[in-house]
Amino acid sequence: MITPGHVCYHLPIIMDFVHSLLNLVAPIVTLPALFFLTPVYCVFKVLWYINRSISKEDVAGKVVLIVGASSGIGEHVAYEYARRGACLVLAARREKSLREVADTAKLLGAPEAIVIPTDVSKIDELNHLVNCAGVTPMCMLEETTDITNFTSVMDINFWGYVYMTYLSIPHLRKSKGKIIVIASSASWMPAPRMSFYNASKAAVVSFYESLRRELGSDVGITIVTPGLTESEMSQGKIMNKDGEIVVDQDMRDAEMSIMPIELTTASARAVVDGACRATTAYWVVFFPEIVEWVNRWFLGVKPGASPSDALSKKLLDLPGMRHVAQPDSVRSSKIKEG
Repeated sequence: MITPGHVCYHLPIIMDFVHSLLNLVAPIVTLPALFFLTPVYCVFKVLWYINRSISKEDVAGKVVLIVGASSGIGEHVAYEYARRGACLVLAARREKSLREVADTAKLLGAPEAIVIPTDVSKIDELNHLVNCAGVTPMCMLEETTDITNFTSVMDINFWGYVYMTYLSIPHLRKSKGKIIVIASSASWMPAPRMSFYNASKAAVVSFYESLRRELGSDVGITIVTPGLTESEMSQGKIMNKDGEIVVDQDMRDAEMSIMPIELTTASARAVVDGACRATTAYWVVFFPEIVEWVNRWFLGVKPGASPSDALSKKLLDLPGMRHVAQPDSVRSSKIKEG
């Protein structure tokens, strides 16, 4: 007779055997499967993309809620939806700037553009939710004067998205609507001085990838991971080591260097096009060790040294380089008020 004790005694041996078998069989099965299935998958994706391009959604007259619409990508996404005739509901903390965006959106073709506090509980109809709000802390972890000053990063960059999504889902289920999420390439390609920001954006991507599985085909989800884009952040508006929002273009230059900065109008057009096609794209870094080494060598400095000592900043300071790498709006330190 086999007793529970015997089973417990033999279980580790059985599990070791199973793991050893999987370690042997999995590579043999996976590599040929990858070799044969990849071409089929690529053909499927091309056909799927063509079909999506042909059957692009018409958003004229539909209700679009944009959170973080007072500046940057959010502002220009509002203008892009306005050009396509969507009715806009704009939410952000700076009411004065938000009303200016609403007025411009109406001139561009939005039948209606209303400004609300960041609460969607009273909205009766919703077709698209666009989450764009964010704050960018930029400092080395060891330089922070009080770690608790940075809890607001997750509150804004992650929980702000989750809160608005939670309240919007019942409306989006009714309309078979969509959620558009502005994350960042930093979610999969982290850089020094950006640890809090990178972590918040990685959390956003992971959350919405999980939510995609929960909602299925009831609500579409488009996750956008842009690189450097013309915005207040690329103008130097960051959260410093003390947790204060400041404009520090030297820190900005050390972090961004000569990397090209895309114009916000182009980014916004791509975001709305992707949402209307329900496009999904996956970016993969094939050599993470090399990327990590280059980031440390190019962007990093010794502890206690100024960010201006980074090779990235010195390269940007070469004659004429700044005019090649940065749009005029980014070189300006003038930030919206209100």
